[in-house]
Amino acid sequence: MRAGRKTQPILNSVTLKEKLINDLIDTNNSGIMAEKSNETIQKEKRSEELTSFLQNKSFIWGPEPEIYGGIAGFYTYAPLGKLLKNNVENAIRKTFIKNNFWEVECPCVMQEEVWIASGHAGGFTDPVIKCSKCKSTFRVDKLIEEVLGDIQLGGKTNEELLLILADNQIKCPSCKGNFVPEILKHNLMMKTTIGLDKVAYNRPETATTTYLPFLRYLTFFRDKLPFGVFQIGKAFRNEISPRQSVLRGREFTQAEGQLFIYKDQKNNFEPYKEVKDNKLPLWSYQMQDGNNNPKLISLSEALEASTLKNQAYAWALNLGFELFKSMGIPAEKIRFRQHNLDERAFYAEDAWDVEIELNSFGWTEVCGIHDRTTYDLTQHAKHSGKNLVATREDGTKEVPHVIEIAFGTDRPTFALLDIFYEKKEVGEGKSVLHLPPRVAPVQVSIFPLVKKEPVDGIALKILDDLKGTFVCRLDRTGSIGKRYVREDEAGTPYCVTVDFEGVENKEESHMTVTLRNRDTEEQKRVHIIKLKHILNELISDKIRFEDIN
Repeated sequence: MRAGRKTQPILNSVTLKEKLINDLIDTNNSGIMAEKSNETIQKEKRSEELTSFLQNKSFIWGPEPEIYGGIAGFYTYAPLGKLLKNNVENAIRKTFIKNNFWEVECPCVMQEEVWIASGHAGGFTDPVIKCSKCKSTFRVDKLIEEVLGDIQLGGKTNEELLLILADNQIKCPSCKGNFVPEILKHNLMMKTTIGLDKVAYNRPETATTTYLPFLRYLTFFRDKLPFGVFQIGKAFRNEISPRQSVLRGREFTQAEGQLFIYKDQKNNFEPYKEVKDNKLPLWSYQMQDGNNNPKLISLSEALEASTLKNQAYAWALNLGFELFKSMGIPAEKIRFRQHNLDERAFYAEDAWDVEIELNSFGWTEVCGIHDRTTYDLTQHAKHSGKNLVATREDGTKEVPHVIEIAFGTDRPTFALLDIFYEKKEVGEGKSVLHLPPRVAPVQVSIFPLVKKEPVDGIALKILDDLKGTFVCRLDRTGSIGKRYVREDEAGTPYCVTVDFEGVENKEESHMTVTLRNRDTEEQKRVHIIKLKHILNELISDKIRFEDIN
């Protein structure tokens, strides 16, 4: 694993200048990109294969609009992809609501003053570099990650990033040319106009817009802290050369929760007691420096060791873990990486990222959990002229702290597709999506073996009975084998086949169908009157397929 990899120290500006001239703009250089490891090549191959699969099987289309050539960073969730993304977002809502967060929906566009106050207008930038040959532009850190794999770049200076490019002879992916040895700042904000001349921006995150109704929250929550709110909605960033499908879009969906809490409540937080013994895979910045692996440790142990600073923040990390598990992400594919001190925002008391191990791209950040202290409310109070404070029971006024869980729904949706996609090398070489049944786009498919009565009519009755509880579809076309293949590719966990053997000349209470398990291809004959109950138990993980009798 490359996570602990260090770049060589920068000795002086002369050394740096000479190295950049020699390694980046030497016209005699062959222009060959650093040799990729077999692991990197295999990941790229899988990524291309997965992208093609998602396009052809109606999960993700684009870049859009395809008929006009498409623009990178804009995608359409096709029918199956949209159903999957809906299920991810519903799991998020359910988990937030269970933990006493209330949902709000705020505007996507706000005037320039808001973004000046938040710091986005002046400092929301990415480091970019330009090819000296074809003039293509790339985001430096993401380009390095794509070539070198799992490497931590947080807190690296522009000079250090340039040295990494030089040390590894990384060239332009488009033409294999050399880069101009200068890193530029690219503003990610998407500018627009309200009315005739009022400057505004599409929001680059949902968090800032969530903070602004703070005074309204106080009324709703009757001045009682702590309280939590969350928002699921669109955000926009003018990314440079976004690749990696929906992992890096210019338009994407965020889901961010904000816990408003007094400073002294952070270490006297009642909900923490219920989760203090839960273990999380924590990777502190000290462990990263030592090139150690994450350690599974209880929240109480992490607090005792000062790895975590307060109970409320520890509880928020646990909530982040529960959120991603609720979406169907396997626990063993999740880790928490703490920001290095030089990577952490100046106002943050602590910051950890949730990372998921993808088959296509390795460990990938999907969520940031930040203790933002009083920064946001203080900034907006200063720029708006409003007094954004809460009044305690003793009459004292105080600016609350904010603990933020910030993530999107596109990345976990892609993660599910990436993790559970399997291309079988035997037989027909078919593909299977082993999605968890609770988030699968289609949960049950019903196959009448023939288009004759009573088979077809019974199949329609089953569909009518099940579709109010599950996402179902009826498929009458093709051989039964081809129908199974289609549903395996769609990720449908269970198929119900209606045949003459089970329904002809029988009373309704004795009619049976064949139920098939996608992952094992095992089949069992079950009574129709028990079918809905059995499916409900299977999809809610209350029983296993082998338990059916």
